[in-house]
Amino acid sequence: MAIKANIVIDQGADFSALIDVETASSDVFDLQGYTVAAQMRKNYAATTATDFICSHNGALGQITISLDSTVTEALEPGRYLYDIEITSGGGSKVRVVQGTATVTAGITRT
Repeated sequence: MAIKANIVIDQGADFSALIDVETASSDVFDLQGYTVAAQMRKNYAATTATDFICSHNGALGQITISLDSTVTEALEPGRYLYDIEITSGGGSKVRVVQGTATVTAGITRT
């Protein structure tokens, strides 16, 4: 069920992305009763991860992931991998999005 979606994160800036989750028949996926988790890592085997702040609008099937500027400032520029998983109230997990997260270097220092 996971779709591929690449994201770009500007180092030192706030980041936010809105994801619409759909069923296989392109209907809105009702996320009511689900929890959302998302992480990015340098590679699949990396033991350290950056956790996204996750929220959702259940009835609309929308997930928002975000990082604040203090988190993105600490990220090394480069390519990372990320995914977003939803977990039902019964504990069933599904990966809904995966892809690369490219962190672009910041220039301005304030």
